[in-house]
Amino acid sequence: MVIGILKEPFFETRVSLLAVEAAALIKSGHTIWVEQGAGSKSFCLDDDYKASGAEIKSRADIFDGAAMVLGIHYKDVPQSVKNKVFIGFYQPIYHPELVDEWLQQNNTVFSLDMLPRTTRAQSMDILSSQSNIAGYKAAVLAASLYPRYFPMMMTAAGSIPPVKILILGAGVAGLQAVATCRRLGAVVEVFDTRAAAKEEVLSLGAKFVEVEGAADASKAGGYAVTQTEDFQQRQKQKIADSIKKADVVITTAQIFGKKAPVLITTEMIENMKAGSVIIDLAAATGGNSELTKDNETVVHHNVSIIGNSNLAATMPSDASRAYGRNMLNFLKLLISKEGTIDLNLEDDIINSTCITNNGKVISKIINANQIHGNVTQLHTQQS
Repeated sequence: MVIGILKEPFFETRVSLLAVEAAALIKSGHTIWVEQGAGSKSFCLDDDYKASGAEIKSRADIFDGAAMVLGIHYKDVPQSVKNKVFIGFYQPIYHPELVDEWLQQNNTVFSLDMLPRTTRAQSMDILSSQSNIAGYKAAVLAASLYPRYFPMMMTAAGSIPPVKILILGAGVAGLQAVATCRRLGAVVEVFDTRAAAKEEVLSLGAKFVEVEGAADASKAGGYAVTQTEDFQQRQKQKIADSIKKADVVITTAQIFGKKAPVLITTEMIENMKAGSVIIDLAAATGGNSELTKDNETVVHHNVSIIGNSNLAATMPSDASRAYGRNMLNFLKLLISKEGTIDLNLEDDIINSTCITNNGKVISKIINANQIHGNVTQLHTQQS
């Protein structure tokens, strides 16, 4: 099979497959075509791909001759490109217009952000691999922006107390942020509505902030769930008390298919110390603070609010490596030993990630969210 690797849009630094992963596919008998300059921002050059056995091609050549096209974003794909297989990180829940486009083009599209959050899918889980990097980078970014030391420092001029950090959400990104902040010597508190997160938080040396009566989020795949009004009020007060003492806040809470929950009000921000920093990783879906703006830094009452839900792309080499390994593991499931696509829709991983095929919406997750009104105007052709 001829598999194409696209160069991502100008704003993206990652690539879907590095030369090492391309070599693994070539060893399995596939032909790999790489768009010129696809890996340059990830420091994987055209010569590296050539050395792995891949061929450098133009974008037009890939769209014309490749049977399968790998990427991250679905951008600048001509309407004339039809009957292809695309695999990437397309977020169809938030971009239903793309689904309409895929249906019209009769393309078979797999979006790996739709993977079920199960043990079996862990090796393919791009959300977890990229969130892990984002959590690490959020802690490092906070340390570079906050105008004080993170650890306690004993100096000839006196002692400097450690920074106090509040992390909202103990999923993959949150836990990595906890671990990194602790390594940097910070005192860390963590809030999460999932009681199961407490043990993990404590094991990393952080304090767990509890609010009784949370709705069960154990089956939400690492996401938050909508809580009752009473719980939200008690949660708001607990967070307000913790934020008032915090120097740095890192927020990661998201609800699948919906706007991120607002956990930090303007009033809370105004009660923070001058020079404090908020890193909001949920910025792309609205943010966890009222003042967050995606891809922007807002300064309010001497508090910096950084909205960045794509921090993984600031570490493109390792982020691309992790993404590529996830992709390889998914391809092992999707491609048969004979080198053909095995579209087993009885497999929960395939059924969840296959968004469109033969002019129909396949993904059970997309269809379920359509029923609940979270995704609109999907022109499904149900048989």
